[in-house]
Amino acid sequence: MSPADGGPGLPLTDAPATRRRLVGTADGTVSAAYGSGEWGLLVALASIWGSSFLWMEYGLDSFAPGVVTLARVALGALALVAIPRARKPIDREDWPQVLLLGVIWTGIPLTLFPIAQQWIDSSLAGMINAGVPLTSAVWATILLRRLPGRAQTTGILIGFFGVALLSAPKLVGADATALGTALVLLAVILYGLSTNMAVPLQQRYGSLPVILRMQLVAILVVLPYGLYGLPRSTFTWGSAIAMLPLGMLGTGVAFVLMTTLVGRVGGPRGSLPIYFVPIVAIALGVIFRGDAIATTSIIGTALIIGGAWIASRAEVARLPVPARQPSASS
Repeated sequence: MSPADGGPGLPLTDAPATRRRLVGTADGTVSAAYGSGEWGLLVALASIWGSSFLWMEYGLDSFAPGVVTLARVALGALALVAIPRARKPIDREDWPQVLLLGVIWTGIPLTLFPIAQQWIDSSLAGMINAGVPLTSAVWATILLRRLPGRAQTTGILIGFFGVALLSAPKLVGADATALGTALVLLAVILYGLSTNMAVPLQQRYGSLPVILRMQLVAILVVLPYGLYGLPRSTFTWGSAIAMLPLGMLGTGVAFVLMTTLVGRVGGPRGSLPIYFVPIVAIALGVIFRGDAIATTSIIGTALIIGGAWIASRAEVARLPVPARQPSASS
């Protein structure tokens, strides 16, 4: 039997069942520099997620945050369930990983962000969210037990500095509390772990079956928060229509594209699209809201592009994490 979704991986039925680690990752199938396919996925993801902020603002005009979260996850699953390849089976040995992924990649973070933004400005939350490639690299180092390549590390750090400069004009006078910051940081840590966990699952089954089941799990996680927000919401056509691209594209299609990318190039390099999200969001703000562009934002954009290009280069041999030496008294 060929692997599901036409991707690389193990046959679903011919291989003997083995116990797999609940939390683990793997190298990407492509160690070479980004090609046209990888750059295409990056551009598509940045465009979809960058525009999600605009759709979310329209949704929050009438709907409570919990309703927006539930609607986007439900619509994301609805967009995928109609695709036959998304309904292909997943081996029962991998269901624990899929269930955990549904909780930590969509369920908890999509609930934490609207709660956190009661105590933290969205501009600061967006900058902290740009730390996903950093946390992804840390998790990859822990799970693979070897250090990332020098170029990859350099590119990720340059990109994050670029995001900080890009966000600087909006951070002036931004409000934040320790609780709001901690909730966003927790979400970013979970995002970094999730991008790594998705790698071996994508390589075995393809993106569609994994993401569909992940989002069905996430619906159960966010359902109480969504029901809580229903009495605090009013229905308007504008907000309802905004949920369609936010859910079907931003939560359905985008997660499939992201999972495809991390399956190819690994968690840290596959997280690079996160750096480009604020660029798209700022560009849309200029086009639709007449926002001004600061000089620091232009410099930040250049650094993001340069850092992403450096991190997207071919991977070189990576050093193992030094083992802890026993003490003289042991």
